[in-house]
Amino acid sequence: MSVSFDFSDRVVLVTGACGALGSAVCEAFAEAGATVAASDVVAVDSEDSLLDPDLVSFYRADFTDEDAVRETVESVTSDHGGIDHLCAVAGTWRGGQPIEETDLSEYELLMNVNLKTAFLAAKHALPRLQEREGTLVAVSAKSALEGGSGDGPYRVTKAGIRLLVESIAEENVGTVRANCVMPSVIDTPMNREMMPDADHSEWVEPAEIARTFLALSSDATPVTSGAAVPVYGEKR
Repeated sequence: MSVSFDFSDRVVLVTGACGALGSAVCEAFAEAGATVAASDVVAVDSEDSLLDPDLVSFYRADFTDEDAVRETVESVTSDHGGIDHLCAVAGTWRGGQPIEETDLSEYELLMNVNLKTAFLAAKHALPRLQEREGTLVAVSAKSALEGGSGDGPYRVTKAGIRLLVESIAEENVGTVRANCVMPSVIDTPMNREMMPDADHSEWVEPAEIARTFLALSSDATPVTSGAAVPVYGEKR
């Protein structure tokens, strides 16, 4: 079965756009005809960026800085007339230590990059999404569903994103649909470098998760809001 999406005349803002998942989300929306406003703290032309700048309008910004978020949302709105969809992808992973051995700086980094960016993106984009009866999709994680050993702060932030999305959905019934996706291990260059001996065939590719972003942002899921959607594959 072949499924296609048409986002012509729609504007999507993607945070964390230079990373593996963010760039895949940008590419998927661009291929579906959307105007993609991509943002990241990383420069789009840096060696760390995986994003094709020809597919997007790029806005470099630190989404842990509220003034920068406000200015970015205003610029995207001014340049493109509004925002229909927000994809809050910015995030990172740290772990390996039990709670009592975890540095406060690591905890604060995860809170800022994972949860604060999603909160600020939602806070400032929501008035635009409400005007368009748009959608929001954020990134939680499978590990947000339970405690675990060695990456507690990461799990806390991803559980926070799930509850943030549920709250936004509750506050915007009939206006903005808000959902999150829950990956496990994504097949990215960084993860392959960190786990070279893992079975990479069991990992999910960013492009596959990006299609779930399309579905949750489309008319195909009109009654889905407040959901945490597994995207970790049948083997996970």
